[in-house]
Amino acid sequence: MSTDANNSPKAPVDGPPPIRINRRTLLLGLGALGAIGGLGYWLTEGLPQNQGSAFATPLRIPPLLASEIIDGERVFHLSAQAGESELVPGVWFATMGFNGPHLGPTIRAARGEHVRIHVKNELTMATTAHWHGMSLPASQDGTAHQSISPETTWTAAWQIGQPAATLWYHPHPHGQTELQVSRGMAGLFLIDDDAPSGLPSQYGVDDIPLIIQDITVQSGGQRSGTPTTAPIGRIGNTVIANGTHEAHFVASTSLVRLRILNGSAARCYNLELSTGDTFHLVGTDGGLLPAPVPLTSLLLSPAERAEVLVTVSRDADLVLRSVPHDLGMSQADNAISGAGDTLGILRITRAGDASTAKLPASLASAAHPGRAAAVDRHFTLGDTTINGKAMDMSRIDTVIAANSTETWMIENASQRAHNFHIHGTQFVVNAVNGQSPAPQNRGWKDTIFIAPGSTAELTVPFGSFADPSTPYMYHCHMLWHEDQGMMAQYVLTDGEQAAATIHHDDTMHH
Repeated sequence: MSTDANNSPKAPVDGPPPIRINRRTLLLGLGALGAIGGLGYWLTEGLPQNQGSAFATPLRIPPLLASEIIDGERVFHLSAQAGESELVPGVWFATMGFNGPHLGPTIRAARGEHVRIHVKNELTMATTAHWHGMSLPASQDGTAHQSISPETTWTAAWQIGQPAATLWYHPHPHGQTELQVSRGMAGLFLIDDDAPSGLPSQYGVDDIPLIIQDITVQSGGQRSGTPTTAPIGRIGNTVIANGTHEAHFVASTSLVRLRILNGSAARCYNLELSTGDTFHLVGTDGGLLPAPVPLTSLLLSPAERAEVLVTVSRDADLVLRSVPHDLGMSQADNAISGAGDTLGILRITRAGDASTAKLPASLASAAHPGRAAAVDRHFTLGDTTINGKAMDMSRIDTVIAANSTETWMIENASQRAHNFHIHGTQFVVNAVNGQSPAPQNRGWKDTIFIAPGSTAELTVPFGSFADPSTPYMYHCHMLWHEDQGMMAQYVLTDGEQAAATIHHDDTMHH
């Protein structure tokens, strides 16, 4: 790749080219949408419209990653790999994963533990391993500044100091994140507390990981295809759960906990049960809520997580699915971005001898910080910029005092839907468009969806890991936007001056 910071990223020879949307292409696309009826346009045209009632493939459960205790640390080993995976029966895809050709094992550790993770790169391109949602030193965060060249190993080590939560890990090479994540490089990272939560907790039995991704199958369903180019990124036409097509889970208990990750590069999911039944939200990105919240729908943008409880009654036959929703864009942009699709994700039935469980009345939730008064920052989101600037790996955009709490106002001034992720912390959403946030945004968050013309006010507590020369990042997590430069950097300091220039591995960046 070029070392010129002004050049666009060049995809590796085995990957898709960077998206280019010029005015002529956009107008032609909008005209085509108008000709076929706008909202009548479906990205899933030409594919069987099985919305879940006949799903019969057993849901794959990612294995728990083995570890060992060495000198007081819990030690894990990951290996970034590439291969081919049959994600749809008879249809093979070029994929990437950790410790296998697609997805990665679930990492599990407890609050207070010291962890050490060795990550070997067996790919033919550079990668990283980012611990999304984790509070840790910037040098251990796994951003593009911690590049792992092919056939080398990078080691991250830190002490886990945050409450029980469903986090995840994925690569973060600048200009190549969309390629690697969309090909399957993702896994969950679960943090446990010592105190029992009162929630279903038997992994793979009643505590179920659910990584939702979209892939593309050609019309007729026989070959892999090219994703649709949309204003928010590349959109697939087929949904898989934990790498399983038309997934089915047979519950052995009456109450099932789903730890849901939107692992797609761009597609949003508006989740509901096919029966219209209520489910209960018990956790968001950064941990548990004070009490279960009843919902009938839940919108998740890329990288957001939700822990939900689903009641599975005797003879139940439920389908978790994504239904049409409004991303706040034009009718045509919503449609081409998949917002009009109905997609089955997971069928849930109940075994005849299932045990019963009760919904807890309250949960152990970490207290929220008060609103910050001292520092108030404003960030404006453009099409692929933050505050009018594209990402520069050598530039520090924001200098923050360690152990401080700030108020951040995020404004989407573009006509594209975005979301916003801050590394190294969890934040609290004070308001969206000046109003109290929706239930899914009332817990601890690290990523929030922001529609065009909308604002989100955040209270952001920062950690104690002062390092004026190693930055964290904040960015849109719609990964084409991120790769095109919709990202910026901050450092934590104890009052010392931040480094004027950040040195990095040029082979990783454009």
